[in-house]
Amino acid sequence: SANEMLPCDMVLLSTSDPTGVAYILTINLDGESNLKTRYAKQETLARTPEKDKISGLIKCEKPNRNIYGFHANMEIDGKRVSLGPSNIVLRGCVLKNTAWAVGVAVYAGRETKAMLNSSGAPSKRSRLETLMNREIIILSFFLVSLCSVVSVCAGIWLRRHRDELDYMPFYRRKDFSEEKVDNYNYNGWGMEIFFTFLMSVIVFQIMIPIALYISMELVRIGQAYFMIRDSQMYDEASNSRFQCRALNINEDLGQIKYVFSDKTGTLTENKMEFECASIWGVDYSGAKASFQGNQVGYSIQVDEQVWRPKMKVRVDPDLVRLSKSGKKTDEGKRVHDFFLALAACNTIVPIVTATSDSAVKLIDYQGESPDEQALVYAAAAYGFMLVERTSGHIVIDVQGERQRYNVLGLHEFDSDRKRMSVILGCPDKSVKVFVKGADTSMFTVIDKSLNLEIVHATEAHLHSYSSMGLRTLVVGMRGLSASEFEQWQSSYETASTALIGRAALLRKVANSVENNLSILGASGIEDKLQQGVPESIESLRMAGIKVWVLTGDKQETAISIGYSSKLLTSKMTQIVINNNSKQSCRKSLEDGLIMSKKLVTVPVATNSTQGTSGDFTSPVALVIDGTSLVYILDTELEEQLFHLASRCNVVLCCRVAPLQKAGIVALVKNRTDDMTLAIGDGANDVSMIQMADVGIGISGQEGRQAVMASDFAMGQFRFLVPLLFVHGHWNYQRIAYMILYNFYRNAVFVFVLFWYVLFTSFTLTTAITEWSSVLYSVIYTSLPTIVVGILDKDLSRMTLLKYPQLYEAGQRQESYNPKLFWLTMMDTLWQSIAVFFASLFVYWESTIDMSSIGDLWTLAVVILVNLHLAMDVVRWTWPSHASIWGSIIATCICVIVIDAVPTLPGYWSIIELAKTELFWFSLLGIVVAALIPRFVVKIFAQYCRPCDIQIAREVEKFGNFRDLRGAEIEMNPIFDHPRR
Repeated sequence: SANEMLPCDMVLLSTSDPTGVAYILTINLDGESNLKTRYAKQETLARTPEKDKISGLIKCEKPNRNIYGFHANMEIDGKRVSLGPSNIVLRGCVLKNTAWAVGVAVYAGRETKAMLNSSGAPSKRSRLETLMNREIIILSFFLVSLCSVVSVCAGIWLRRHRDELDYMPFYRRKDFSEEKVDNYNYNGWGMEIFFTFLMSVIVFQIMIPIALYISMELVRIGQAYFMIRDSQMYDEASNSRFQCRALNINEDLGQIKYVFSDKTGTLTENKMEFECASIWGVDYSGAKASFQGNQVGYSIQVDEQVWRPKMKVRVDPDLVRLSKSGKKTDEGKRVHDFFLALAACNTIVPIVTATSDSAVKLIDYQGESPDEQALVYAAAAYGFMLVERTSGHIVIDVQGERQRYNVLGLHEFDSDRKRMSVILGCPDKSVKVFVKGADTSMFTVIDKSLNLEIVHATEAHLHSYSSMGLRTLVVGMRGLSASEFEQWQSSYETASTALIGRAALLRKVANSVENNLSILGASGIEDKLQQGVPESIESLRMAGIKVWVLTGDKQETAISIGYSSKLLTSKMTQIVINNNSKQSCRKSLEDGLIMSKKLVTVPVATNSTQGTSGDFTSPVALVIDGTSLVYILDTELEEQLFHLASRCNVVLCCRVAPLQKAGIVALVKNRTDDMTLAIGDGANDVSMIQMADVGIGISGQEGRQAVMASDFAMGQFRFLVPLLFVHGHWNYQRIAYMILYNFYRNAVFVFVLFWYVLFTSFTLTTAITEWSSVLYSVIYTSLPTIVVGILDKDLSRMTLLKYPQLYEAGQRQESYNPKLFWLTMMDTLWQSIAVFFASLFVYWESTIDMSSIGDLWTLAVVILVNLHLAMDVVRWTWPSHASIWGSIIATCICVIVIDAVPTLPGYWSIIELAKTELFWFSLLGIVVAALIPRFVVKIFAQYCRPCDIQIAREVEKFGNFRDLRGAEIEMNPIFDHPRR
């Protein structure tokens, strides 16, 4: 029934509509919100199971995941009827504008197409996490080395003291409690070494920061929350917030080097507007176009009601006059045929909707293609209004006169033919075929011998439209004789009932009628740029990010959009590769490499006052089409293409297929260590999005397939700038610091234990209690690093957006690299020496017990690591204060509570220790001695060798941006430094 969701895939038998039409909503299946039409066959249309007995046999293909294809036939009443995609309704679809529908289930359960397509996005792992795992492996080897050193030294010590072991309290090899003296608590020299190794692993295992993985997940959840709640990434038009669909690659957003973008719906709005037309060689470019009749537009009278199109279209006055003149003149007849083709050659469904005025109703044209919607609205604006569509006929109101056309056949658009056609039975009993499609495919089937001048004029107009960034289609037609129609009908029925190779057979039948066409004209549809796209691309380029556009549009259209979006500039030299053979592609690549090498380094005249010289890089743009990529990808030419593309500032790929988009991304991803990001809005972008390191889907006009396959989703392309420059930068800086800090935090604790082992005969007795060892990573030091990882900001949003060059810090991996790792380990080693040997020096001649010195080390290490963290916090917030100072207080409380338990060793030792001045002196001395080297190096680096981020931080601290011109001048050389 209406508004119910289908539980299975079913073939329609009949519907509440007398013509057998059912309207369905497929948003759960493919995310598209436009209503689709499905049809019941004429043979079952008049039958309902409640009244009539229906018996038959449906033979269909095996279950598969192709939601756009279905091949089957139905045997009923001795007839064999073909079934296709227009006759099946899939699981997950919702019945709309139809009271009821009856069908036969053909696929159910896991065999439905929806279930077969329910596979998640591929698993991705962030680059920082991959590097972290490498460092953890290094730490694992280091842990084994520490344990080996301790066990070997323990073996040497046992050999040296083997004669004293019988009476040593720790070993007491001899048991004198019985008459027979036996050895106990000693397993021999070899086993003692082995057991010492195992005990070392237990004691030093905190070296491997297992808790780091949990902490990182918590931090990523916090980061995702703030990204989702960012009002600057909220799209009011679609009422959609930013979506974080993958929690494990937040930090990768701060290291992107390549952005691969779709054009239609990503850079543009994918809201098509009919702009101009070329009809029979005459260009109606819309220079005088305006909304007709004070923006009322064309309307018709139906049962004392006014029906008008929902969307208004700018119209050309001359073209309106011709469209109203009818077929009286040759010119008027061609205009009539052109707009009749636009109104009829489509799969659009007119839906009549009510308005606040009961006397006015709107016709909403629903369809799968925004291009088709724009063309039908344009036809309606010029007086050719589609008012009804069924499986067998359409009704078009032509200048106030309703005309019924029988739809005798429909060949839908496919990627091989790149055109669609409809065979109509006209009111005058004639049969005509109307065809529309891409210019490259249409000009091969147009009879140029009839009107060669018209064809040339249309080609010139198409080139002009493409140069303006318009999407173009060519329209043609021809009449069919009775014999031609009968031959086509016979072939069509045979092909449509075939179970095997139906698509190829239908394509062959279509080609048989789509030839010797008479050209009617061409259309130009504008797909406007999204808000903020040129500024966003300019910012991305300033940040050192290379933007590549991969589109299915023709070359001229893509280049025009490239200029309007500031992707291409007049200063760029374009290298165009547009070939039809492998050999010519090889030659073009070689020529392009030679040209790029000449342009990359151009000497610049030196300024005598500055006394400096340098090289000027001339910007280069590579434009390549899909046909050339067929001969290049997956061949030895890939390497040449990569070398050429890597030398170019911009790469523009035109007429590319979905798998070619993924191939271009793989070309870069597999040959460089640079991070890649793909962004798109349609189903054809899914493979590209899944191939890139980071995939972003845009909630656009082409459905939600891209969103469902993406790692992140948003409403507009311009949101990419705050996502990368602000959140990406913050996430990278936070996670990178968090990883290094956790390595340091755990290693300091382990080294203190290690030094103690060296001074206690390698016996693995620990001064620090087991409870403190467990709580160290849980309570003492865990919360501050999580809070700082979520909230700390090294720079403000304003600064990061004002200076896109700051983003390059992530590309250069300034916050996490092997050099920083080893420097951190060296600092860790020094701090552990300061903790252990400073206290050892202070208490060398005292009688302090093991538990007391252990409490001192516990407090010293916790205070030390938290102060270390506090030194690096840039933006202090109350959660940061609460977590850092609260952790120190919590540690003191825990140590007191542990020592207050009588059954545990060191009963009340911390209280007795805290009564002495020596304890407080040693605690202060340990912290100062441990942090002085780090403090000195930090000051030296900031004042003598400041990085870009430090300079920007000083600009924030010492004044506002408008007044600090000097600071900006100081930053520019840093940004433009050759090493960057």
